[in-house]
Amino acid sequence: MKNTLFGALMCLLLFSACNSPKESTDLLILNATVLDVETGKEMPGKMIAISGDTIRAVLDIEESEKFTATKVIDAENQYVMPGLWDMHVHFRGGDTLVAENKDLLPLFLAYGVTTVRDAGGDITQSVLDWRQKINSGELDGPAIFTSGPKLDGPEPAWDGSIEVAGLEDIPAALDSLEQLKVDYVKMYDGSLTKEVFYGIIAAAEERGLKTTGHMPMSADILKGVDLGLDGSEHLYYVMKACSPKADSLTRVNPGYGMMDEIIDTYDPQLAQQVFQKLKENKVFVTPTLHIGKTLSEILDVDHSTDSLLPYISSGLQKTYGGRIEGAKRARASGSTMREKMEEKSLEMIKPMYDSGVPLMAGSDCGAFNSYVYPGGSLHNELERLVAAGLTPIEAIKTSVINGPAFFGLENSYGSIEPGKMADLLILNSNPFENIEKLREVSYVLAKGEIYEQEKLREMMQAVKQ
Repeated sequence: MKNTLFGALMCLLLFSACNSPKESTDLLILNATVLDVETGKEMPGKMIAISGDTIRAVLDIEESEKFTATKVIDAENQYVMPGLWDMHVHFRGGDTLVAENKDLLPLFLAYGVTTVRDAGGDITQSVLDWRQKINSGELDGPAIFTSGPKLDGPEPAWDGSIEVAGLEDIPAALDSLEQLKVDYVKMYDGSLTKEVFYGIIAAAEERGLKTTGHMPMSADILKGVDLGLDGSEHLYYVMKACSPKADSLTRVNPGYGMMDEIIDTYDPQLAQQVFQKLKENKVFVTPTLHIGKTLSEILDVDHSTDSLLPYISSGLQKTYGGRIEGAKRARASGSTMREKMEEKSLEMIKPMYDSGVPLMAGSDCGAFNSYVYPGGSLHNELERLVAAGLTPIEAIKTSVINGPAFFGLENSYGSIEPGKMADLLILNSNPFENIEKLREVSYVLAKGEIYEQEKLREMMQAVKQ
């Protein structure tokens, strides 16, 4: 009798399992090789279930029968990884260039850049509007984190900046940024004094606001770190701290004119002490190597045949003239600072990374930054990091892992796991083996939207000049 009851129960359980309802999802990616950027592991034969903009399950392919989906992508012989983050871009140029800046958004997606960090400009309201529409699915483009207007001194270097002439101006400036609901505070050294620079960091720290940007050359980045500085853009300021002559040079010439001697007196042993402090305080450094190389060569390279130049409007191309004229003046004066800066920057990358300094990939693309194109220039930046000594996996981490980490969003981005955002790339080749394979994008998934190659081409064609 017991055997009969047991047999009947097992049949009932098997029947229920075979006929249990399948879970419904929006998208199934089958036969994928999942790339774990954090560990460098490759996991073939996986199924990824996605609902809306969120990863629901990552399982062995045999378990795909548990799901049904509105759309299925067979990713056999392809690789899946998180979308790229470009942590230094600019939307700017004034009201007359708003539409032309907006036309740049599809270029990011076409190159697998699903998130950007806008580092300040003069069309903040438009950028905030795009941010909202992208988040709600009304506009195609990368997710945008923005600083809003830069904070500069009484004679700002860039239009749209908030003037902070003295310590008394700091509360109102930060109030303005908080009212705009910006994601972080970007400082600029056009005429910002070191006292105000330090004051902004301390006041922002009290409000829980992240700070990064350009440091007045009269200031000391390590003092900024002690006050709570979260990041530094470009390598001038870290490089300055690595020279034993920094203090004496600052007393004589507190400007960029000291950089030649800063570079010449760079001390690797002192640099290790600086890097250790940056690591301990988790200060994110954005090297922007590609724009440094581009500007150092700008008078010697013919950019007229650049593949992405036709996607840049005539209005934005006109802004490129400023950098070209500046390079001509520098050459006429005999200055080789940019070339020396480029060489020393490459030398610093591997020691900084190995010391644990969180480097972030940022292209500095946008108006006024000549021939540094949205989307493609982030790939150039990652390739420069590899040229500087990082492995492809290490370079990708500076974008995919450290980008979200700057904003404390590691639990939502950076890997392919249940509960994380489904901002993903499906690639034809493995970028862990060769960083240039990162350009072979087959699909881009962003904010619940699926962008196939044909759709990406149509989006780019729509903005081609």
